[in-house]
Amino acid sequence: MHSTNYANAFIEVADDCKTDMGTVPPEKREKTVARMQFDMLFNNPYRYTSDEVLFTIYAERNGIADTEREAGWQAFFSKGQACLRSSPLGKTYGWGIHFDDEARIAIYARGTEAYDQLKDDPSLKHLKAMRSSR
Repeated sequence: MHSTNYANAFIEVADDCKTDMGTVPPEKREKTVARMQFDMLFNNPYRYTSDEVLFTIYAERNGIADTEREAGWQAFFSKGQACLRSSPLGKTYGWGIHFDDEARIAIYARGTEAYDQLKDDPSLKHLKAMRSSR
């Protein structure tokens, strides 16, 4: 079983992110992955793990019924999945992702004091969001 969870870690905004501060992903007719992640995490800090966020969005976008979710979870994580370093929140919209000691996550906007504190915290494992371009 694979996992995308980290503990005591901070994913910093990608080096090539075009925004200097955290911006809310726009609403579109059909919700984007960025907006779905934002809504889950901004409104529920430290409630979900990375695995829960990624699978919930996958299940919603693929119409997996609640009764099928446990089997869907097993199938989804039976192979490796991209972690939140590839999230558009950190790549495009300027949000850092903090994982607490229980792997639960919250997002912090670049350009805020809270983001800077987490970025400078030596007790955390520091990762960068993936670059959008090579």
